[in-house]
Amino acid sequence: MDNRAGEMQVFLRVVEAGSFSEAARRLRMTPSAVSKMVGRVESRLGARLLERSTRRLSPTAEGRLYYERSQALLAELEEIERDLSQGAACGGGVVRVSASVGFGALALEPILPAFWAAHPRIRVDLSLSDEIVDLYLDRTDVAFRIGPLPSSGMTLRKLGAAARKIVASPDYLARRGTPRSVEDLADHACLSFNFRRSAAVWPLRAGGRILDNDLAGPLIANNGETVRRMALAGVGLARMGEFHVREDLKAGRLVEVLAEAVVGETEDVHALFPGGENAPHRVRVFLDFVTPRLKACLAAG
Repeated sequence: MDNRAGEMQVFLRVVEAGSFSEAARRLRMTPSAVSKMVGRVESRLGARLLERSTRRLSPTAEGRLYYERSQALLAELEEIERDLSQGAACGGGVVRVSASVGFGALALEPILPAFWAAHPRIRVDLSLSDEIVDLYLDRTDVAFRIGPLPSSGMTLRKLGAAARKIVASPDYLARRGTPRSVEDLADHACLSFNFRRSAAVWPLRAGGRILDNDLAGPLIANNGETVRRMALAGVGLARMGEFHVREDLKAGRLVEVLAEAVVGETEDVHALFPGGENAPHRVRVFLDFVTPRLKACLAAG
């Protein structure tokens, strides 16, 4: 009997658990039965799907592709059965979304009420963090990423580009003075980030060259919203995406400085999701709704 759906479910649990024994415990199966099912899939496909070590199993490139496609197919199957059993004319379910704190709060969250008005049966499971999550292991459907992206098997939708600005509160500038050159930053409190993708927090232009400045300040934070709030409180200078400080600049709560040092400096913004054209219907509905609105938000800067 063809049990490929069952084999896919077992393989997903193995990847997520990182071991045959833990996957077997979750599935209420024996480790040998789980291992045999994965081995049967590998034999049928003629490809190794898992790298086996004494510490942890990890998927190969083929394994990640099989995981991605299996996850999408099983989610689609579940959605079909749920819709048919409920006699629903339109799709529903949960879309698991990951975004940075600032982008999620200022760009994505304002869109959600209109999305639910149009699609009331789709629930959004939203996680905001400036750390990079593993979409496979965290079972994330859509991630919004700012900045360079590593090579992966994910499908990308470019939403636009976020210009960078250096800002400070009027109170801070009144106390410490306004920097007039890149060199002046050595005498200022420069707020920074500690998450992994922030390798170059203050790359600035001086004399046509890009300088990668390691500027010590009073704060190193793991998210842009904390840095923004400390800038508003007059703690120091912040280098942030334009969308993140747009309303503060309009209201005069923050002031841009050293604009010439960041001319043309932008970071691309993408939506990433596994499955491509095979992504579950609810994911495609979500992306089709938010994509043009997020593009408009980024372009408004």
